[in-house]
Amino acid sequence: MHVLQPYRDRIDALDDQIVPLLVKRLAIIREVAALKSREGIPAVLEDRVRQVIDRAAAAAQPQDAEMVRELYTLLVTICCDLEDRIMTDRAA
Repeated sequence: MHVLQPYRDRIDALDDQIVPLLVKRLAIIREVAALKSREGIPAVLEDRVRQVIDRAAAAAQPQDAEMVRELYTLLVTICCDLEDRIMTDRAA
């Protein structure tokens, strides 16, 4: 499948940029979870969840907005779950 290699290389190059950004995002999520735990703030703030997802979808091209919305819904869900686990562990 040599015909696909240039596309695979481009996707790999993008993934090489995306993964470190996701790791940075997760590090911030861990910081936020610690702060929320100390301050008694719930892990999930629905208004903020909607704001993050809507902002990401709005930044996408119209033909990609729904896909970006789905991806960010999953990303935010995973991050909220991480916050919840961290906060639960800190409370124990």
